[in-house]
Amino acid sequence: MAAAAVVIIAALLVDWLVGDPQSSYHPVALLGRFIGWWGVPSRYPTGLQRAAGVAGTVATVTLFAVPFLLVQFAAPWYLYLILAPLLLKVCLAWRALEEHTTAVVRALEDSDIDAARARAGMVVSRDTAHLEREHVLSAAYESMTENLVDSIISPLFYFGIFGLAGAAVFRAINTLDAMLGYRDERLRIGWFPARADDVLNFIPARVTGIILLAYFAVKGRFAPAWAALSRDRKKRPGFNGGIPMAVIAGGVGIRLEKPGVYTIGDPERTLEEAGAGIVHAVRAAVIIFAILEIGALFLLGSVIYT
Repeated sequence: MAAAAVVIIAALLVDWLVGDPQSSYHPVALLGRFIGWWGVPSRYPTGLQRAAGVAGTVATVTLFAVPFLLVQFAAPWYLYLILAPLLLKVCLAWRALEEHTTAVVRALEDSDIDAARARAGMVVSRDTAHLEREHVLSAAYESMTENLVDSIISPLFYFGIFGLAGAAVFRAINTLDAMLGYRDERLRIGWFPARADDVLNFIPARVTGIILLAYFAVKGRFAPAWAALSRDRKKRPGFNGGIPMAVIAGGVGIRLEKPGVYTIGDPERTLEEAGAGIVHAVRAAVIIFAILEIGALFLLGSVIYT
């Protein structure tokens, strides 16, 4: 249990200090290329696309998880303590979330809305080419608040339960969903990873919601955070991403909006005014969850060994 706690702390520190190196040999980049190779719907007859999606998902998850499994179960303890934080860090994107959002904000501060639109288009699936300033900021902060679960909390959650293999399986499923889980020509081939991602994020999203509600309660903003959660969490497609988005929107006092699709929260402040509050809420959720998970691991260890 102590080793797992050390790995969590070290992985978060490495992620915060190093971020995501831009390399074509990054494990997640390699994972994406493999998915891009087999996950082309036109390769398969329409009637076989769902089966191809299931088979491809199983193969992808297995291949990606093998190195994690070897380190988890075969590496000596001293090698595990060196390699495990690096492997867990591969499954996290804490600093990357902030960097992507900061890039959008800085472009707008430089009055370069075209650059900001392009940056926002890198993290959301919507067309950002003609968005106004507030909607560009909304796209960036929506990505940050939604991906708080996908990119940080869920990998840590499954590491705490299943070790490195759990974090690896989640990261592979989440990447599959990000690449194939769309209602277009990829609908059939991406159905299985999309549903698997929904299931895997179900508990972490709700744990994150509880942590954020507690955070805003301390800040004296529980009532608006709860009101936004109760009213707006289902407005966004899917039943997980709307939870952190709604709590943060209500707690900080902003409106997140995808034009013509949904609005979440009430605009007490502009996104420009509230940006720091959004970032602080995300950081707080990560740190609180890590502390709670480490505490739970030590408590479990004390129960097992008494």
